[in-house]
Amino acid sequence: MKIAVLQMTSVLEPEENLKFIGKEAKKAAQEGATVLMLPECFYSMSDGRSPSPYLVAGKSSDQENDPHFQAIRNIAIENQMHLIGGSAATSVDDLVVNRAFNFTKEGENLGHYDKMNLFSCDIERKGERKAIDEADIYTAGTSAKMIECEGVKFGLGICFDLRYPEVARDYVRKGAQILTYPAAFTVPTGRAHWHTLLRARAIENQCYVIAPAQVGKHNDRIITYGHSLVVDPWGEVLLDAKEELGVFCVDLDLKRIEEIRRAVKVFK
Repeated sequence: MKIAVLQMTSVLEPEENLKFIGKEAKKAAQEGATVLMLPECFYSMSDGRSPSPYLVAGKSSDQENDPHFQAIRNIAIENQMHLIGGSAATSVDDLVVNRAFNFTKEGENLGHYDKMNLFSCDIERKGERKAIDEADIYTAGTSAKMIECEGVKFGLGICFDLRYPEVARDYVRKGAQILTYPAAFTVPTGRAHWHTLLRARAIENQCYVIAPAQVGKHNDRIITYGHSLVVDPWGEVLLDAKEELGVFCVDLDLKRIEEIRRAVKVFK
């Protein structure tokens, strides 16, 4: 399976973000990638004080006429690539969730995942304090989600979910071959923990881990770490996008999973 991981600097206006995604997706399709993976909040990045005003319709009965939902779906259709795991602020009744959308290249809805573990931090370094609580604007999801694409099973997470290894282990016990963590990691936590956590999830579960990331300055309050990663089941980093913008294609050898599991018997 050849995947394309997109690293970007999303802004508030969806039109700008979709223009960048469309340009980069075409490059990925030309390179033969069949799956496009986007970062957290790819559709619209707010300043964290309030949710994006560009909320995607969360109810299936509303989605046919919702321009935001259709714009995300059309990324897959227009580029003839499966779309996995990027998230967008989504309206469900009177609540807002951080939802990962997934579509086949024909636009078939593969199901969604709402971020269960919301980010909260209060960090002071070098006299500067950074306090964020996603619960101020989002409602947490209540259930995990696995999907299947091209015969491959994906266990879905978003950003802060990375810190909950028990969810990842449950996915893998149920057959997941790839764990996904689209993210908008802060710079301080990214420098300290990003690579270590992603490699740990891959090593302990002996599966691929894919983490498309936001990077750079999005607005006056939000700066993200970047370093989109693809890690193999042995913990080797196959891709580190560092602070570059654009799409990065990686071939995944799914036989590698069984090779590693035969060599080191973690799963009894």
